[in-house]
Amino acid sequence: MDAAFKDESLARLETDASYSAGFGDAVVKAYRKRMQQIRAATDERTFYAFRSLHFEKLLGDRAGQFSMRLNDQWRLILELHGEAPRKTVYVVEIVDYH
Repeated sequence: MDAAFKDESLARLETDASYSAGFGDAVVKAYRKRMQQIRAATDERTFYAFRSLHFEKLLGDRAGQFSMRLNDQWRLILELHGEAPRKTVYVVEIVDYH
């Protein structure tokens, strides 16, 4: 899948090894791993297949968005746009659910 970013700091976080955007090393490492999985996926069904990602559709004020687990505390918020086979994942933010 293609990836795009709502915030330039999230794009930089993926590619700049010296940049942490204020997140801990474990969160940055998990984020980079998830970005590799997103880019390798054919569609969102791939995310549902990996139970450890806890990929889920969000409700309420986050309707139309999805979350994916980075670790026990942090989630990656995504939006999906386009039609198969050229869907784009928009990375919205990294949030602390607790």
